Amino acid sequence: MFTRLREDIAAIRQKDPAARSNWEVFTCYPGLHAVMLHRVAHGCWTSGFKWLGRYVSQYARFLTGIEIHPGATLGRRVFIDHGMGVVIGETAVVGDDCTIYQGVTLGGTSLARGAKRHPTLAPGVIVGAGAKVLGGFTVGEGAKIGSNAVVVKAVPAGGTAVGNPARIIRPDTPREDAQAKPNDNARKPEFSAYGITPNADDPVSLAIHGLIENATDQAHKIDVMVAALNQLGAHLEALGASKIDTAELRKLGKEIQDM
Repeated sequence: MFTRLREDIAAIRQKDPAARSNWEVFTCYPGLHAVMLHRVAHGCWTSGFKWLGRYVSQYARFLTGIEIHPGATLGRRVFIDHGMGVVIGETAVVGDDCTIYQGVTLGGTSLARGAKRHPTLAPGVIVGAGAKVLGGFTVGEGAKIGSNAVVVKAVPAGGTAVGNPARIIRPDTPREDAQAKPNDNARKPEFSAYGITPNADDPVSLAIHGLIENATDQAHKIDVMVAALNQLGAHLEALGASKIDTAELRKLGKEIQDM
């Protein structure tokens, strides 16, 4: 028990620069308190004391603002940062080294009793503030869920999900060194607070920006064509060309400009 507590405190100090001491983390971090009380509630639940497990979980909810069903499974070094409004359902599984921010819901969409209704977070998953992960699917190892995302289907390992409904915007890239050892930390991704990753733009946003840029480019080309036609009409008019109707050229230029 004390080994896991030391692990939890060390993980919080590693991920939260505001944590100044072990004592501060132990006494002032509701996410740690919620995890500690959940272990008691989960022990009661798995031992057959269902009501007692629910009672302990409700006490933890009152104390911390974090609601974790006693049937949920939490791994080692799980960090619930701030935590107010976090809800973790009965059949949810949270893997080792996961980070969950305030307002997150790991919920279920099925009403079938005994079914896997809630999501499974593989090790190292980060779920940003306000995100909703709904369903009995798996969020792959090292994946990131952006703040306020609504995830209703599986997320691949290393992917980043944003939006409502969530879209995968940065799937994991395969390792170049296929013979790297399992304990090789050279390519280990850095921790991303709130699931924010650099250069991870929403593909829908990129497509819209591309359309805007294309429309701007087309408008510029039309302006160039109109200017050229107007210049040609003025030049022919100055030369007194009788066979070319300069008024028609100017009219054509105006029509192109109004398109």
